[in-house]
Amino acid sequence: MNWTFFHKLGSPKWFYEISGRWLPWLVISSAILMTVGLVWGLLFAPPDYLQGNSYRIIFIHVPSAFLAQATYVMMAVAGAVALIWRMKLADWALKCGAPIGASFTVMALVTGAVWGKPTWGTWWVWDARLTAMLILLFLYIGIIALRDAFPSQQTASKACAILALVGVVNIPIIKFSVEWWNTLHQPATLKLTEKPAMAPEMLIPLLICMAGFYLFFLTVFFLRLRNEILHREQRTRWVRALFS
Repeated sequence: MNWTFFHKLGSPKWFYEISGRWLPWLVISSAILMTVGLVWGLLFAPPDYLQGNSYRIIFIHVPSAFLAQATYVMMAVAGAVALIWRMKLADWALKCGAPIGASFTVMALVTGAVWGKPTWGTWWVWDARLTAMLILLFLYIGIIALRDAFPSQQTASKACAILALVGVVNIPIIKFSVEWWNTLHQPATLKLTEKPAMAPEMLIPLLICMAGFYLFFLTVFFLRLRNEILHREQRTRWVRALFS
């Protein structure tokens, strides 16, 4: 098997150069998709026959919740790569992903509370899914805090990677909580194994929003990681050449 591409991914210089080419397209695409999806969903999609207009929060809540979980899985993978192959770029990716994932988790919790008030009559309940999402936020905060908890950067990197790997068990709990326990939270809005129950005029803008949010995540993640690369590699010849 040819591992050339895999090893290229571990090169800060290669990633910095290739991500610089992708960034303009990511910025434009994410801006267009998020604008179209949010305007369509919030202003033009029909009201739900049960929840009325309050359901429109899903155009922000669902993409945020998906990304909160997907970012953590990405961090766990990065942590495994950093521990096994000792790729410094994987460790930096884990570091850069944590604040973004925490932000999406906060957004998912806040929009969920806004949705829950008119739907359940309360801002918060210790529902299985809500509690698991709160635990996810604590995991993100723990990883961020661990970075400054050790005098040795190498020790901090290992601790963050281990916590990311251990905490990933919370992801299936979040996903299947509505099936394993009797919860107030409704079942998954989108399932790969079943036909969507949503009407196309609601589903299409939701999918557009999700695509836009994912591209927005990539945009912010690339920007943070590029800044981290410049900071860590500032004494290397190729970085000096960029600013000479």
